[in-house]
Amino acid sequence: MSVERLGATIRRRRRDLGLTLVDVAARAGLSHPFLSQVERGLAQPSMRSLTALAAALETTAQALLALSGTAPVSLVRGGTPLPKLDIAGGKVRSLVQGERAMLPLEFTGAPAEFEEYYVHDGEEFLYVVDGTIEVDVEGELSHLSGGDSLYYAGGLRHRWRQVDTGPVKVVLVQHNVLRDRNAGDTAAG
Repeated sequence: MSVERLGATIRRRRRDLGLTLVDVAARAGLSHPFLSQVERGLAQPSMRSLTALAAALETTAQALLALSGTAPVSLVRGGTPLPKLDIAGGKVRSLVQGERAMLPLEFTGAPAEFEEYYVHDGEEFLYVVDGTIEVDVEGELSHLSGGDSLYYAGGLRHRWRQVDTGPVKVVLVQHNVLRDRNAGDTAAG
């Protein structure tokens, strides 16, 4: 998925909710001209901005990255063009296409310092492929190296950073609680 496709996904979600650019920008703490550029594929949001936009759109950054199709099977090969966003210290890309129960992301690189906490519904699983990171979940610090994993419940404040200067690769999988809620709404309707 290209930056243009990510922008189109954000625009579609905003319109489905009946919100204006100004509404969503205000909720996300962003300027509406910037949001307009994102929706048109002229600007690429940071992971922090995408997370704020997702919250304003009542979804998650992972879901916005994954929303590109609805086939029952999603095969993603290494060279498949998928959303890839710049983050502090590296890049993040979605490892699945379409609205799924699980939202896997691959992080290459990590911030050198802790950023603000992330908090969201949905349990999360983190696997360190390469490098060493420090994860802060509700103030409890864990050092993880290649082959280590960490699982934590939704609703907990969490963040992570790179510990050394070597390469870092992390796979993070989040439970898509919004998909479950929408399925429940459909079943109840």
